[in-house]
Amino acid sequence: MAYQEVTTTGYGTRVGNSFKAIGSGILLFCIGTALLWWNEGRAVKTEKMLDEAGSAYVEMENPNKKDASLEGELICGTALATTEDSLIDKDFGVGAKAIALTRKVEYYQWVEHAQEKREDKLGGKEVTTTTYTYTKEWTSRPVESAQFKDPAYQNKNMVLTTVEEAEQYAENVSWGAYKLNESLIHSIRSNEGLDLAIAEDLLKQLDKSAQTAYERFYGVNDSINKAMAAAENKKDLEYVHQAGNILYYGRVPGSPEVGDVRVTFEKVVPAKVTVMAVVDGDTFKPFKAKNGKRFQTLVMGKKSGDEIIEAQKEANNMFLWILRIVGILMVIGGLKGIFGFLETILKVVPFIAGIFGWGVGIVCTVIGVVWSLIVIAIAWLFYRPLLGISLLVIAGFLVWVFAFKGKDKLMGVR
Repeated sequence: MAYQEVTTTGYGTRVGNSFKAIGSGILLFCIGTALLWWNEGRAVKTEKMLDEAGSAYVEMENPNKKDASLEGELICGTALATTEDSLIDKDFGVGAKAIALTRKVEYYQWVEHAQEKREDKLGGKEVTTTTYTYTKEWTSRPVESAQFKDPAYQNKNMVLTTVEEAEQYAENVSWGAYKLNESLIHSIRSNEGLDLAIAEDLLKQLDKSAQTAYERFYGVNDSINKAMAAAENKKDLEYVHQAGNILYYGRVPGSPEVGDVRVTFEKVVPAKVTVMAVVDGDTFKPFKAKNGKRFQTLVMGKKSGDEIIEAQKEANNMFLWILRIVGILMVIGGLKGIFGFLETILKVVPFIAGIFGWGVGIVCTVIGVVWSLIVIAIAWLFYRPLLGISLLVIAGFLVWVFAFKGKDKLMGVR
């Protein structure tokens, strides 16, 4: 059953908080405005850099053979990324010859969810009803249940062990006759599961530790539970199991209990990749455009330079619009924070405050959108003066045509 918490905030406190929110609103408004301005400049500079890179790159026909004539050139080529480095997870003693090893950890925990419902009362008071519900989920870190609101769920969480997530990369990754730099190595995404072969002695140590944690929290298992666990386990390990690329802490992997831990191991294997970067001896460095922006990339599979540039432009344009929307919402939110006190003052009569608040919201939204468009337009004039001026001239011409020519025609009719 859901647990509810009801709190009441007095009228005076609400008005005081609304005045305090003015400062936060001004700050949010300024940050949103700055974000809109910066975003336009970032997008323009990135687009110019990509245009410059698109016209400067050369196709590397045979990456398996070094070509001195390509030194310092921005190239685009496809070859197999591979390594002879052996990587080992020192905590578990597993490893492989791989470009990278990763260790992901999940914990089976009770998770608290809160849902608020606010209600205004005559006289300006606000009653907030918060409903708390709880579900068992796999999480990326242990959940502190001592702070749960429902006493029935407090201290319900535990973990059989804690394991740090980890990743390591090979230092020497070949790409044809060249070597990839660190940034390019980290861009390779050819992940596969790492088959586990953890030493039996280590598994027994882990099992004993997990058993101690389990019995401290749940108590000693009864014979039926032990029999079920033994049936599931092929190595007489009751609390630790390895299968494929997963090390599982818990009695029955197919039926998780609170406190179970799942550790997933993966490796990055050799793969065909396309690199776009500047040749620097036997390795690569980023391309530096005239405006100072830098660019290098690695994509999986075989791609042409034009395809890469086009994909980068699409990503830049998508990011531009995402940040525009975020900036506009921040500006609108800031304005609502600044003028929200007007609605709060009228909360003594909720019906009137609701109507007034709706109007304030509409006005803030309109002003916020208009202000944002003005900022974007001015930014265009700053970062794209020719295009910005051209747009203003066209807009001015259209205004003149509709305002004055339309007036002349109307007078002619009369």
